[in-house]
Amino acid sequence: MSALSPEALVTVGGIADHQRLRTSRIASVLGNRLGSSALDYAVAHHLLEGAEHAARTRHADRLAWYRRTTVRDLTHLSAGPHLVLSPCPADLLRSEISETAYYLVGPDTNPAPPEALGLVGAAIASATEHGFGTLLTQHAPVVCLLNHRRLEETLHSWALTRLPGTVFTDYTGHPEVLARDLIHEAAHNWLNDALVAYDVSLPAEVTFFSPWRDTQRSVFGFLHACWAFSLTVLYAREARRRARGAVVPFLDAHLRKQAVQFAATAKCLDQALSYVSANEIREHIGRAVGKVLGPA
Repeated sequence: MSALSPEALVTVGGIADHQRLRTSRIASVLGNRLGSSALDYAVAHHLLEGAEHAARTRHADRLAWYRRTTVRDLTHLSAGPHLVLSPCPADLLRSEISETAYYLVGPDTNPAPPEALGLVGAAIASATEHGFGTLLTQHAPVVCLLNHRRLEETLHSWALTRLPGTVFTDYTGHPEVLARDLIHEAAHNWLNDALVAYDVSLPAEVTFFSPWRDTQRSVFGFLHACWAFSLTVLYAREARRRARGAVVPFLDAHLRKQAVQFAATAKCLDQALSYVSANEIREHIGRAVGKVLGPA
């Protein structure tokens, strides 16, 4: 495995142990028998949030479902090592856990339609071909498809710290675009897990200008953007070589835009990274951004 390969960039010790410990603690709280996989880790947080919501609303049947359910009970929603969800807009939730809408798997969750499963499968295959399969398996095992968009429309995607391992995203009919956005959000989940696993605390009062948001952002937000967008660039460079049709100019435009954004961060990246106390995390982010700034 090359020191600068995508697989190497997202391989650090401690994250899997953190995920297993967290899953075990949630299983103990709920009283169920969760496993130790990355999918168990992601599903555990859905079950925990769902159980809390059911308890607050005094919904005994739903609470019982969240307390007894395991990944083995959700195989009807699975596509390999991933769960694929495709909720109706009316099923999205808003609460104190998130400023944006989100969705929790539940007893009434229906399987995603075949076309959605096919699209996710093709996106994961593309990501895997270019070295990002492990990232998606470990940090995006739950994929929640939201709104179908045209290629020229704005696409929204996000991840929540309270639901690690889950990615919420709009999508087009192009697997390469979905793969790019899954990689981006999985990168956020990776960094969140890595910071916790290595007990890294970043100062909230220190800020850097983020060209992606066109505003000052905390060290946490700035480094999250540098890391996540660097991985999308590394993916898009490779995917573009084999892409065909309308997605080619789309990926080209993404790469041109990111080149400008990253050029604006080059002078302050080292300073921002100096606040990361864990050498492993600091080195991986630095290497990823360095690869983006270097020749394609």
